[in-house]
Amino acid sequence: MASAHAPSAPLHRLLGQTADAVAAVRAGQSLTEVLAACPPDLRGGTQALSFTVLRALGGAEAARALMAPKAPPPAVDALLVSALALLWPSEGPPPYPDHTLVDQAVNAARQRTPAAANFVNAVLRRFLRERDALVAEAQRQPVAAYNHPAWWINRLRHDWPAQANALMAAANAHPPMFLRVNARRGTAAAYAQRLAALGMASAVVADPAFGGQALVLARPCPVGDLPGFAEGEVSVQDLSAQRAAGLLLGGNDPAGLPPLPAGARVLDACAAPGGKTAHLLERADLDLLALDADARRLTRVQDTLARLKLPADGAGRVQLKAADAGQVASWWDGQLFDAILLDAPCTASGIVRRHPDVRWLRRPEDITALAQIQRSLLDALWPLLKPGGRLLYATCSLFKAEGQQQIDAFLQRQALSQPRLVTGSPGHLLGVPDNPGTLPSFAAAPPATGDGFYYALIHKP
Repeated sequence: MASAHAPSAPLHRLLGQTADAVAAVRAGQSLTEVLAACPPDLRGGTQALSFTVLRALGGAEAARALMAPKAPPPAVDALLVSALALLWPSEGPPPYPDHTLVDQAVNAARQRTPAAANFVNAVLRRFLRERDALVAEAQRQPVAAYNHPAWWINRLRHDWPAQANALMAAANAHPPMFLRVNARRGTAAAYAQRLAALGMASAVVADPAFGGQALVLARPCPVGDLPGFAEGEVSVQDLSAQRAAGLLLGGNDPAGLPPLPAGARVLDACAAPGGKTAHLLERADLDLLALDADARRLTRVQDTLARLKLPADGAGRVQLKAADAGQVASWWDGQLFDAILLDAPCTASGIVRRHPDVRWLRRPEDITALAQIQRSLLDALWPLLKPGGRLLYATCSLFKAEGQQQIDAFLQRQALSQPRLVTGSPGHLLGVPDNPGTLPSFAAAPPATGDGFYYALIHKP
């Protein structure tokens, strides 16, 4: 967690902001929204500390309950569990020395809730004295042992009994930083050489599914440090997310469909923030319609395309439209599509290592509600596909209700139109080292893997 040391702001201020972020997540607000409202000089440090806290929140909450069974007021409790999470044993070096963290947490309490300062001091010092015993006792509870809600643990054990523990461990690890080189501007191999000249180690993904455009950094860095980023030569995109373009376009992915012709009419049904939209346009000249129900998020798609200078002159055309893809009558012009990308709304259970608040925000009933939205979108968009066309269904989810089970049910509902699940469709990518796309380790680091995803490529006869 070296990034937590970089900000010049006093630690007690960062701890106060982190506590505010944790309290907001507990109240149902996303960490992304909280960080956007954070003072700029505190944002980077607050994000680093918040990520660490949320990855250890289950254990910290259990330890606090052991030492103080009656929960203190929410603001005090958020500060207390934040400090406990940062004092929690970890494989890497601690973000700060124990005595510094305790002193600054008490200082934050004095600044914010003076009456609670002595209580915070007493609990944290007891934790330091009895840490091994308290951690062992807390971890007898699955929520503390795995740092996931109980319902989430049970769902993973039901869906993936052999992999559940590994999936939760992966969700608590720091994610690798994958890059996608703009195919209109260069290759991953050439870009890796540029990085090496700057002393930045990287590895190219040799798997042909990624078209020679993907690589992973040995050590994550700010995007501003990437050569050519502002000029549109490279983007940051997880490896699993980079599968979408090759699958839909065809030609060099194991799914084996022929490539879409130049000028093919393509629908990107849930486009924001635009990474997959841009990737399609980097690799092919398309007549592409990008939809998103949120007009504000659609501006992010426009910004992404502008940075990447897409579409290039004479290389197809792009329309951006704010519309609910499921309300077909409100946006469709009656012309069928050659290909449809449905990157459907989901629980995001496959990307919690990048968004550690998601596991604490979601509720069991969200799976049912989102699965119904996915079902509705599939049924609404399938009739818009030409005979011979292809639909790529994607979710960044580990849950089978949003992946395999969703597509099994779709194929049964649409049996009269004879949809065919293309041989070689990836299915569930679990984000563990035995998945396709795993890269060699850097020194002592574990193998780099993509996020948890589900892909089904469906052909229409």
